Amino acid sequence: MHRFAGCFRSRKGGDNAACEEHAILASETTFTENEVEALYDLFKKLSSSITDDGLIHKEEFQLALLNSSKQNLFADRLFNSFDLKQNGVIGFGEFVKSLSVFHPNAPEEDKLAFVFRLYDLGCTGYIERDELKELVLALLNESDMTLPNDAVEAIVDKTILEADLKGDGRIDLEEWKELVARYPSIMNIMTVPHLKEVTMAFPSFVLNTEVQDLELVSK
Repeated sequence: MHRFAGCFRSRKGGDNAACEEHAILASETTFTENEVEALYDLFKKLSSSITDDGLIHKEEFQLALLNSSKQNLFADRLFNSFDLKQNGVIGFGEFVKSLSVFHPNAPEEDKLAFVFRLYDLGCTGYIERDELKELVLALLNESDMTLPNDAVEAIVDKTILEADLKGDGRIDLEEWKELVARYPSIMNIMTVPHLKEVTMAFPSFVLNTEVQDLELVSK
């Protein structure tokens, strides 16, 4: 009875199937049921920003993330990571499961693996040298900066030198973990503190929800 109280309260006796789906997603992620309910409100905003079909398309994802439809390597990679079914759209379950890794309570191991997959452009299990160069160029482009090619090559060489402990010219997951252990600030992007209360949204959206978390009510 208490299990679905928040869901029933927010939907005023609405869709039981949705309540059950939210409870299952909460059990599979770091979110509480009330947080999942709040994320559903955010998902509805994102999935109807261009096409109101209950799915997040790449254009909607980029618009929410960057407030722009401009081509962006990191937005593309992030979309592909959220698109767990690899069918070109993001459903609500995929959205919640993918966002879960950014939660402050998500295991550090999961965060490490997520970023590694994000940077492993060829999905080979390694961050290759040419992929690293592409990432550096994308970061510079993000910041509206340009550097001479030899400066970019120097950055790539220095990173490989730091990370490639096995000397094979590429970075595997274990080497990535070692690099992060030495430079933990690399992982700053992987924790969105406001997800704890689910009062954040992608930059162009503000999340408003009637759902009240019992922990917050008791404070």
